Amino acid sequence: QVQLVESGGGLVQAGGSLRLSCAASGRTFSNYAVGWFRQAPGKEREFVAAIPWTGDRAYYADSVKGRFTISRYSANTVYLQMNSLKPEDTAVYYCAARGFLGYSRLAEANEYDYWGQGTQVTVSS
Repeated sequence: QVQLVESGGGLVQAGGSLRLSCAASGRTFSNYAVGWFRQAPGKEREFVAAIPWTGDRAYYADSVKGRFTISRYSANTVYLQMNSLKPEDTAVYYCAARGFLGYSRLAEANEYDYWGQGTQVTVSS
C-alpha cells in the first residue's frame, strides 16, 4: 500500500512559479510510475506530467510542455516545478502512482492505483 501526500500549492500571480511535492509513505517510488493530474472546477481531470517506472524520460501534456518539469528528488519524493504559470493552470493538482506503468499509459488516469488528496493551485491574472 502506498499513501501519497501532495504539498506546495498556493496562490501565485501569473508568470510566477510554484513547486509541488508528492511524498510517498508505506513504501518508496521504486518501480513506480508517478504522475500529476489536475482538475479545475466544472472540468474533467486532466493529465499534466508523469515519469514512467523506468525513470528514463518524462512525459508532458502539450499545455504545460516547456513550463513544467517533473523530477524524482528522492526515493519517496517527486516534484512538479511549475514556471510561467497562467490563470488557466488554476486547479486542484493530484499526484498518482502505479507500479511498473510504462510510457504509453502514463496519461491515463484510470491506470493509476494510488492517489493523493490534492493541493490547490490558484493563479491570479
